[in-house]
Amino acid sequence: MSDHILGLKCTICGAEYGVDEVEYVCPKHGDEGILDVVYDYDLIARRISPDKLAGNPIRSIWRYLSLLPVEPEATQRLIEGTALASVGWTPLYAAPRLAAHLGLRHLWVKDDGRQPTASFKDRASAIAVVKTRQLGYEIVTTASTGNAAAALSGLCAAVSQPNVIFVPRTAPQAKITQLLVFGATVLLVDGSYDDAFELCLKAAPEFGWYNRNTAYNPYMTEGKKTAAYEICEQLTPRVGATGRSPLQAPDRIFIPVGDGCIMGGVHKGLQDLLALGWIDHMPKLMGVQAAGSSPLVDAWERGLEGLEMKPVQAHSIADSIVSGLPRDRIKALRAVRRSRGAFIRVNDEEIIAAIPALAQGCGVFAEPAAAAAYAGLVKAVEQGLVDADEQVVVLATGSGLKDIASAMKSVSEPLFVEPTMDSLRRQMASSAWGGASMGREQ
Repeated sequence: MSDHILGLKCTICGAEYGVDEVEYVCPKHGDEGILDVVYDYDLIARRISPDKLAGNPIRSIWRYLSLLPVEPEATQRLIEGTALASVGWTPLYAAPRLAAHLGLRHLWVKDDGRQPTASFKDRASAIAVVKTRQLGYEIVTTASTGNAAAALSGLCAAVSQPNVIFVPRTAPQAKITQLLVFGATVLLVDGSYDDAFELCLKAAPEFGWYNRNTAYNPYMTEGKKTAAYEICEQLTPRVGATGRSPLQAPDRIFIPVGDGCIMGGVHKGLQDLLALGWIDHMPKLMGVQAAGSSPLVDAWERGLEGLEMKPVQAHSIADSIVSGLPRDRIKALRAVRRSRGAFIRVNDEEIIAAIPALAQGCGVFAEPAAAAAYAGLVKAVEQGLVDADEQVVVLATGSGLKDIASAMKSVSEPLFVEPTMDSLRRQMASSAWGGASMGREQ
């Protein structure tokens, strides 16, 4: 392991371990004992700086190798010329029309649907593939509602890495198809995501597989945190740094939440930047959950800690954020509380409405889980939680192509015409166009 990593720290009891002492969780708490990677920031600061980053031609998560828990040289050899090399550095789009509609002045959308397998989960899966190879495992496994599995299987395919995927049988067909096309061994579990997760936990040690599961494998957070680095780097030339720090952090980031792992990852990345002195404040993190799967909202409202939460029956059209008992609930709750943010619930109707709103407002086609982040912003504005002058980022975590069936529910049917101009004229006259000039001056 690289010398910039000091060890692993339990998020429950604070016990610290060397990286060679434990592999996944704190032995004092079993599967609940989520660990956090601890870094030597003084050493990192001597090796990397915002100025060095600005001159780095690499446009992927690997520009941050000095802040990642992998061996730099071995990683570069593994990823060179593969899809792994293109994970990250997704676009941050200005969204002035959406901002104006909401009465805001500064709004950006981070489009992680532009990843190699079209979701945010490529960030963690890239780390998983590298760790699998560097630790000498022959097979890597994960449980997923679809996106994490697609990310792992796709990136494994890039380097011919065998993988086994546990997926609930209710996962969207498009996501299951991705897994099969990438050549994964796919196990459809006749149960919920939580059932698939538990089965995967038991299977990994039984068969000697490397376990990629989020909120179990401590290194997955480290891949997800790179989104925070990118947001602050990409935002800086747009609005300028404050003068007190070299990078510009936004005021709020809206994040869709299921297991809570993305929330925990973004918070970790921002903590890194604060520790290095590269940003001067912690953005308020706004976690958005589907109303039918909102145990973290409930826990936040009731003042519960992660270990006090109980499983709930979860359901939503936003399958990627459906979780009856969020696996990374400890980190997610701490992220929102320590950043002075909030949790928000939105119903399926609001999520569906957000899909075309986001697409037509800034050109980002998002799956339901990703659109939930924008639906959460709409709800937060309605509730007076966002000031008009705040700099706001919406994190769109997956492409709408992941779930076309849901996207179709958000739009009207196409217009039908016969292949004649008379038919076209009649349709235009009777449609919402109202006989308009079709964009040409008369």
